[in-house]
Amino acid sequence: MNAIEPIIKSHIREVPDFPKPGVNFKDITTLLQHPEICKQITDYSYELYKSVPIDAIIGIESRGFLFGFSLAQALNVPFVLARKKGKLPAQKISYSYELEYGTSIVEVHTDSIHKGQNILIHDDLLATGGTANAVAELVKLQEGQLVGFHFLIELSFLNGRNVLEQQSNNIVSLAKYN
Repeated sequence: MNAIEPIIKSHIREVPDFPKPGVNFKDITTLLQHPEICKQITDYSYELYKSVPIDAIIGIESRGFLFGFSLAQALNVPFVLARKKGKLPAQKISYSYELEYGTSIVEVHTDSIHKGQNILIHDDLLATGGTANAVAELVKLQEGQLVGFHFLIELSFLNGRNVLEQQSNNIVSLAKYN
């Protein structure tokens, strides 16, 4: 356990049977009510990456925008939006991926990742790894270099880490639920 994990877990609200029966939803909105803790999370993450050559951070829609953007600001690097299909206004590149109930598409603007850039992907939650893996594929399609993945929370019992390890062994989760 890292130093920030108990702080994060003590401020996460667990909502039983949401969005469906049997799911114990980890709600970060209660965490966001504490700016001092959000700053601690950003500061902790900054310390992890301050010596890593990162040229941009991609945040995954939508909660991945929150801490991904603050980490990008702390590291003084650009922030890139990875959004669901149809949400970005300019020229974009898309990647379709499988979900347990169908398919989804994630997109980034074509001018947001440049060849050879070192990219860190951030999201609030690592569950099955499908969306983060799709964003990693977009980085490859744009000829960026994947530095790794950064998550606020990991649901390790869903084995998403196994999916992402095919892309990178640098997977950081600040709080894990087994």
